[in-house]
Amino acid sequence: MKGRDTLIAYSEIMAELMIDVNKNEIPFELFASFKRIAVGNPIIALPPPLWAAATHAIIVDGTVHYIWCKRDHGVRWLIMHATAPMSDLTNITQDARNPILEPSVDGFDNAAVEYPFPFLNPADGKFYMYYRGKGKTTPEQTGLLVSTGDLGEWQRVQHTPVIPADTDHERHGSTHPSVAVDGDTIHIVYTGKATQSFGVGLTMCHATAPTSNPASVTKNPANPVFTGSGEVWDSKAVRETELFKGPQYFHILYGGFDGEIWRIGHVRTRDFQNFEPNPDNPVFTPSDDTNAFDCDGVLTGQILKVGDTYAMLYAGKKGQEWQTGLATIQEN
Repeated sequence: MKGRDTLIAYSEIMAELMIDVNKNEIPFELFASFKRIAVGNPIIALPPPLWAAATHAIIVDGTVHYIWCKRDHGVRWLIMHATAPMSDLTNITQDARNPILEPSVDGFDNAAVEYPFPFLNPADGKFYMYYRGKGKTTPEQTGLLVSTGDLGEWQRVQHTPVIPADTDHERHGSTHPSVAVDGDTIHIVYTGKATQSFGVGLTMCHATAPTSNPASVTKNPANPVFTGSGEVWDSKAVRETELFKGPQYFHILYGGFDGEIWRIGHVRTRDFQNFEPNPDNPVFTPSDDTNAFDCDGVLTGQILKVGDTYAMLYAGKKGQEWQTGLATIQEN
């Protein structure tokens, strides 16, 4: 089942959930309602040992632009571009120019470029993209790209990070950015990485930038603002936090780690100080099918509003590889 067949008759579900997305808040239940599409997953994948993950998307004039990442042999990441019609999210065409961004020659990102988050800046009508840059001898840090409209062509705004790793809780990374624009403010949540040991010392941080200058980022002095819910499932680490702005709250999907498995949880906040966890957490978990591409872990849950419904892009793990999956809100 593809395209609109994978999307619900949204008006019926919204009637059941009793919400008006223009006036009232999106309920917790919606964020716990995403189901894998029946056919077509993973929607972007590469043969092992390569990875196709860290995918984010933006919808422009009825076209979905997927900005995804290829992990080549070793640890090198490249940024790729693909498109699909909004009416069929799995009918994907890869950009012939791929990769659209490679590591720099001598910048802070000379080893890898990954985890791109594209958005339209209402202040100047340009598209921007915060991204993870890794240096050969420096930690993961967040950089910034700009495009005037061709989402297969991007330029670095500057050759230094806009979110440097310069605090104790970011000793090994200020990385994996996600964005929501609210008025003239860009809100960014990102992962603070305090150790090189996988799954330990990973927390959620917050920063802002004015839409008039997306490169001028100010970190929240309360960072890290979220370190987990206090439950076992996310007790060891929080990473790859994804922002979605609702009518009243900022919603955050995040990866929670219990020492063995990554699952996706949801919290909401108005002020990036107080976080209310979804009572159904974790809201998205690995597949029970041991042959599935996402049977060993899930991360990177980006919510997209697709017409009158919602879809969620995510990364799924099997063995050591991560690939890109799609979930929708489906009728029971």
